[in-house]
Amino acid sequence: MSTTAQPVIKCDSVYKIFGDNAAKLLKQSGGKVESASLLEAGCVIGVNNASFEVHKGEILVVMGLSGSGKSTLLRCISRLIDTTAGDIFIDGEDLLAMNAKELINIRRNKMGMVFQSFALLPHKTVLENIALPLQAKGMSTTDSMDRAMDMVNLVELTGCENDFPRQLSGGQQQRVGIARSLAVEPDIWFLDEPFSALDPLIRREMQDEFLRLQSVLNKTILFVTHDFDEALRLADRIAIMKDGVIEQIDTPANIVLNPATEYVAKFTRGVPRERVLSCQDIMGEYDPSAEMSDITVSKDAIIGTVAESVLTEQKPVAVTDGDDKIVGVLNSSAIIHVLFGDTTSVPVNN
Repeated sequence: MSTTAQPVIKCDSVYKIFGDNAAKLLKQSGGKVESASLLEAGCVIGVNNASFEVHKGEILVVMGLSGSGKSTLLRCISRLIDTTAGDIFIDGEDLLAMNAKELINIRRNKMGMVFQSFALLPHKTVLENIALPLQAKGMSTTDSMDRAMDMVNLVELTGCENDFPRQLSGGQQQRVGIARSLAVEPDIWFLDEPFSALDPLIRREMQDEFLRLQSVLNKTILFVTHDFDEALRLADRIAIMKDGVIEQIDTPANIVLNPATEYVAKFTRGVPRERVLSCQDIMGEYDPSAEMSDITVSKDAIIGTVAESVLTEQKPVAVTDGDDKIVGVLNSSAIIHVLFGDTTSVPVNN
């Protein structure tokens, strides 16, 4: 993920209130909206004063329980529904100021969407389903089918391209939905509970597939889920919502180690630190004169995946970046501290 001066997505004080006189009630409240008072007026708050940015290549996971506002927020940002107040910018362009033609253009060329419902056409093959959005853009049948076949290969469904949806498993159907959304080569990828209808084993496989695709494509992603384990596994940052309010937005490590509210703390209780901390989070400084172990670990590796290897080494283990440059060291005492030490005393390198 690279952070640039201009975010890909920027939300500034976004509100979505359902009900009559929503805008009037918001104005009267001065921006300080309370769910109870809105309910008395016959309104329901969907999103309450959401402000954040998402940068190129970042995966922001928005999570919360049912009714927290996470899906409503995604639909506001994709403008599937209109906001009550606030500003939304996509690559610096005012999304809310776009007319119908401009909105269709940005959806067709810049946004990809995947939802819990696979929404595949049962009378069309895998290839035909994937080619649909391309043909809607005016691409020829030959070119759209060639592009769709590329997507079939990307999501590893080669050999199933002429099958109909009824012939596919749930996981395979979801791969078709993912391939269809990627066919238009979107810069921004919106995913709303895409794996929640799948059984646990297939869900894990689809998460692996999602991470593999992201490593290849480097999309800017807004991913909605109610599953905290899924959020921890996929996110660069997590936004936790309650009653339309973003309670905290931070890295998985900081969410777990430093919950901002009691509500956030409820999500994080019982989460083993080794599942969220990376080697980079706890590594020490590298001394070029020190004698090092023969093994190395990636700075992005989660502690739980390397703990056993590090604990068996007598010498410090080098932590390397993507260019195999040593950026720090890990030793067994640091791993033991993460596994068994006091939560409040775990040092995190930000």
